[in-house]
Amino acid sequence: MSAALLEIRDLCVAYRHGAGERRVVRGFDLVVRERECVCVVGESGSGKTQACLAALGLLPPNARVTAARLALDGRDLLALAPRARRELCGAGLGAVFQDPLAALDPYRTIGAQLAESLWRERDLSAAALDERCTAALDEVGLREPRELLRAHPHQLSGGMRQRVQIAMALLPRPRLLFADEPTTALDVTLQAQVLELLARLQRERGLALVFVTHSLGVAARIAARIAVAYAGRIVEDAPARELFARPLHPYTRALLACVPRLDGPRGGDLPSIAGAPDARAVDADGCAFAPRCELANDRCRRERPLLEVRGGAPRTAACHEVAP
Repeated sequence: MSAALLEIRDLCVAYRHGAGERRVVRGFDLVVRERECVCVVGESGSGKTQACLAALGLLPPNARVTAARLALDGRDLLALAPRARRELCGAGLGAVFQDPLAALDPYRTIGAQLAESLWRERDLSAAALDERCTAALDEVGLREPRELLRAHPHQLSGGMRQRVQIAMALLPRPRLLFADEPTTALDVTLQAQVLELLARLQRERGLALVFVTHSLGVAARIAARIAVAYAGRIVEDAPARELFARPLHPYTRALLACVPRLDGPRGGDLPSIAGAPDARAVDADGCAFAPRCELANDRCRRERPLLEVRGGAPRTAACHEVAP
């Protein structure tokens, strides 16, 4: 196996709330290796985005981050001074967010915003900057890229804006790209195009890719490995084919049961998981999924299961009812 590029061990994220704190991530574990594509899947509020923002160093000032290990390429991010961390993450990490219109500055041209992502290369001339930015737009499949440098975000379609955001994230040549729900705001056709684009760029550039999504269909299409998140932690981590063929954790099985099937019965309600996510479950003493799980017993409600090898390495799951 290739070397670990990103290591997240026992990550916790809490926000100051009044006189106390509210924890949103607790015991989040994820390892991403060179050139690997990992999908982090889960319902809204499962901590997927918060964990990624913690790794990127983009959480607001009222957030408190602790971890047994949070390292990029072997360097402890939490031990670095702010400027050193910005230098390291600026060179090694890129990010594509859900809404490109919110991510782009409406008052500045596309060219100016692309050029800003090359802030580390201060010796580039204006002509060289234009060439790099034009090439980046061409690489993501945008026509007439030189003309687009003078355009503003509102003059572009949603799909074009998302491609611009991808080009901006890749211009500094990062080794790891976070893509946080980058297709949610797009129609089905554009979703497929953006997924195909990210998969191609990941292969051609040899990138590691962390793709955050609530859609198992998207994960099946793009990921080599899937990590399932619930209540602020990973509850199952497995190669994609193995996870779809034989899901281990009850939450993973429930998610897969909710995927509509073309050969399923017509009419009636779509399948869903009983109950609803509870923000307080992050701090539960036992298994956070226990209130919604048909297999839950007294041990599940009393003792928090560890994320351990289950069903044979490299698969892991956090469930008392799954055999080692």
